Amino acid sequence: MEEGARSCLLLSRSSLEQDIRASYLMDHMISDGVLTGDEEDRIRSKLTRREQATALLELLLRKDNQAYISFYNALVRESYGDLASLLHNSLPLVSPEAEKSFSDGGTRYVQAVLSEGGVPQRPVVFVSRSALVNRVREKLYRLQKEPGWVTVFGMAGSGKSVLAAEAVRDHALITGRCFPGGVHWLSIGQLDRADLLVRIQSLCFRLEQQSQEKDPSSSLHRPPGSLEEAKERLRFLMLRRYPRSLLVLDDIWDSSVLKAFDIQCRVLLTTRDRSLADCVSGSKSEVAVESGLEEDQALEILALYVNGKPQRLPEQARSIVRECKGSPLVVSLIGALLREFPDRWAYYLHTLQQKKFKRIRKSSSYDYDALDQAMAASIQVLSEEHRELYIDLTVLEQDVKVPAKVLSVLWDLELEEVEDVLQDFVNKSLLFRDCHHRPYLYYLHDLQLDFLTEMNRSGLESLHTKVVRQYQQRYSQGPPTSGDEECLYWFRFLTYHMAKANLTQELYSLMFSLDWVRTKAQIMGPAHLINDYVEYGAILDKEFSKLFMVVVCSRNKSSLKSLSRLVVQPHQGSIYSACFSHDGTKIASCGSSKTLRVFKSTSGEKLLEIQAHDDDVLCCAFSPDDHLLATCSSDRKVKVWNGSRLSVSNLFCVLWNINKPSSQNTMFGHLEPVNHCCFSPDDAYLSTSSSDGTLKLWEVSSANEWKSIDVADVFPEQREQTEVIVKCSTWSADGRTIICAARNAVFLWDIETSKKMADCSGHLSWVHGVQFSPDGSLLLSWSDDQTVRAWETNKVHTSSAVCLKRDSDVLFNNGDITVVAADNRNRLQVRGTGECVVLEGHKEQVRCFSLLTTSPSSETHLLSWSFDGTIKVWDMSSGERLQDLVCHQGAVLACDVSPDGQLFATTSADKTAKVWSRASWQCVRLLNGHQDCVRSCRFSWDGRRLATGDDNGEIRLWNVKDGTLLKICSRDNKDAMDSLHGGWVTDLHFSPDNTVLLSTGGYIKWWNVEKGEALQTFYPTGANLKRIHVSPDFSTFVTIDNIGILYILKKVE
Repeated sequence: MEEGARSCLLLSRSSLEQDIRASYLMDHMISDGVLTGDEEDRIRSKLTRREQATALLELLLRKDNQAYISFYNALVRESYGDLASLLHNSLPLVSPEAEKSFSDGGTRYVQAVLSEGGVPQRPVVFVSRSALVNRVREKLYRLQKEPGWVTVFGMAGSGKSVLAAEAVRDHALITGRCFPGGVHWLSIGQLDRADLLVRIQSLCFRLEQQSQEKDPSSSLHRPPGSLEEAKERLRFLMLRRYPRSLLVLDDIWDSSVLKAFDIQCRVLLTTRDRSLADCVSGSKSEVAVESGLEEDQALEILALYVNGKPQRLPEQARSIVRECKGSPLVVSLIGALLREFPDRWAYYLHTLQQKKFKRIRKSSSYDYDALDQAMAASIQVLSEEHRELYIDLTVLEQDVKVPAKVLSVLWDLELEEVEDVLQDFVNKSLLFRDCHHRPYLYYLHDLQLDFLTEMNRSGLESLHTKVVRQYQQRYSQGPPTSGDEECLYWFRFLTYHMAKANLTQELYSLMFSLDWVRTKAQIMGPAHLINDYVEYGAILDKEFSKLFMVVVCSRNKSSLKSLSRLVVQPHQGSIYSACFSHDGTKIASCGSSKTLRVFKSTSGEKLLEIQAHDDDVLCCAFSPDDHLLATCSSDRKVKVWNGSRLSVSNLFCVLWNINKPSSQNTMFGHLEPVNHCCFSPDDAYLSTSSSDGTLKLWEVSSANEWKSIDVADVFPEQREQTEVIVKCSTWSADGRTIICAARNAVFLWDIETSKKMADCSGHLSWVHGVQFSPDGSLLLSWSDDQTVRAWETNKVHTSSAVCLKRDSDVLFNNGDITVVAADNRNRLQVRGTGECVVLEGHKEQVRCFSLLTTSPSSETHLLSWSFDGTIKVWDMSSGERLQDLVCHQGAVLACDVSPDGQLFATTSADKTAKVWSRASWQCVRLLNGHQDCVRSCRFSWDGRRLATGDDNGEIRLWNVKDGTLLKICSRDNKDAMDSLHGGWVTDLHFSPDNTVLLSTGGYIKWWNVEKGEALQTFYPTGANLKRIHVSPDFSTFVTIDNIGILYILKKVE
């Protein structure tokens, strides 16, 4: 097993041992061939659940990568999603041969079904996009009840076909009640009627052949001779012989093609045009494939192609991934080329940067060998008129969104007509729309814009000239003054279009037009105006421009000082951080453009721009003496720049002429993005906060790491398992203390000893910033919980590592309130009017507990049960343990007290239930018969019956008096999942008259107690109902499913 996977298992071991049931996971691992029957028997021989979990993990650590992956998949299938997330980032890479031999998204039966249906195999190099796959599967599950259409749409090369194939590679979809008739895949593409007929003939023949194999009495028919006949033949086959099957239509281009499959069946289609399904009948849903690969996924693909590991790829790898803009097609093409020429990283990076898409060419299973072919195919389906309009979009700037009014000016069309054209582009995934603005804004994907620029390189000047001429024609009487999005676009980018069109004279006239200068200054402020003169100074007459700038700035100098705000746009893209220099004369900013920019705080005029990092720059900070400037980035690097030459002249207009500065020091050591940086008061050290869970202190002069504080270790072991991200840090005025924020907590550290001095817990969500008051007496923190908190520094303290769990019970007695809750140390805490009483004795996690009132003295005792197989009885006032009963060989999963308080029942993972006497504390009834863990129990209100439910969905009714079995609820009517509830029976309730029993699991059922027959079943949208609350009159029922949907059910009389 790879070292990273082994380390992840060891780090997560305590959480896994605490929660998993090994018996559930081993079935899947045996199916995958990574666990033997003898190994399973050895693990099952352990007495307690925790011992079994420990034995499974010890065995797993001695196995290989396939065992790790099988264990991870088993966690996912058994709804241990939170535990699976702990292992996800360390999933090891396996060779293509091992990938083929390993379970490919299901059992051998599922693989056979998909193979018969022509579903493509996974690519040799494959990385899962689980979020998108789950969205498609969610839509497919909705086709269970009625025919319909699921459309997966996105731009060229976004991975739609691979996504569709992965979505149907699901055991529950194929073997459950969704598509037991199989999945039938048909690749379409751009076809004429004759080719389409051939495709449908081929599909019909395949379906008839499979049907004949199952039923030899059926015969093959002659191939249909026309599209109409082919459509009817396919309708007959899908509705009569394969009524519960899924038809997958891959790469649909034309609505006329789609109509041939409008036969009232279940269809999944992939397309670039989201509007295609509008022409067919039936229910419709869609999934947009807008987002590309994440950086880690793209790096994993490249690593698989070159048989390496992501962390060992050359430095050009991350730059290549960024230039690929997340496109699965481009990443795969580059990876395939690198597999043959592994020393060409720099060459292919340069090719991408130069937009030479025709050189990025490699034969593959994809219909197009190069990106330019895929993009061109999308444009060719447009009408000639729309194609010319689309080419006009070449003039747009990257990451700039434009309103329809701007394109109305460019195309000289009515606004409504422009919106119709844009809707067509959006439907065909050739354009994207930002629906968060009104009116809508439109923009191109970076790859689409790059392709258009490359395709029209020779005509760029004329295209920009067209923009300028159309503007001049529309606004011949003067510039727009409305202040809306269209107006702002022209004031921001008209000069850009003129410069690109080489219209020097028009640019000169515009920038010295008093109407333009006055209007732009009023609408956008002076910063944008001054930046135009700086940006295009080389084009203008330099002497005249200098004079003009001095005049404009001098006239506005007094007004600038009184401005309440300064609007500056220093970067293209999001800005993540900005800070003042300590003398207040400069502002530094950074963001997604990967640049650091310094400008004057008075006018916004640019002083310096540096390409600082290879990825988003997340934070920047001046040193206290303003001589140094630090930046940190998602590329995991920290850099310190020499800012001594960033001087500002006493003149209002800056005289600027310095060489491009370089980084003085680069600091390496963080393993994840660095979120924040901050200088110490004496400039000697720099603190950095990272998503790797550490706070690091660096010597500025040498760039050496001075100290590293692992903030992640501060959180209790039993915390909810998610990554610990250190958001920010700041120093005290004396430089001896540093504070940092991680999750919803703030921590104070003594720098000399690197020990935690105190923590401030109180925020309910992520803390995003912290700051000391000038005298250090107060500490300020602000959070996602919409609060700002001020803490007295000398009064905050270090809390214990003990934390209460959410399970609790409350006793109200004559105005007094007693609260009982389990903590993370296997203890119970009783809190009332007096001191807290701690009940300690369980060796494993406390499963649950119940308050007991002893009559006639009304003394209150506490009954608790645990995974350690014991029941304990406590005196709540003194904390004394009154009884310690070893009840079962396995974990005690449930307990219930009879209405008269004289008996209590326990159920266990050892497949038994027991009834105990409170008078003698002895077992009076042993109830055998369940074939799986007995997870729930409930006494009837008259105390005569006991209901028990197990993990196989079976419910048994027992006679409490003699322990005889009365009924097994609908034993012979199990569903396709071999369970009455699609899972465990988790809760049981009797009606007040004891005639109806309510049970929950994957579903909710009401039973006739006398007959043991189901009266009604309610199917929630989700599953895994853990508990249901019932009103005293048995008329209202409240529960929540595993996807967070709240159900309030009312009995209808």
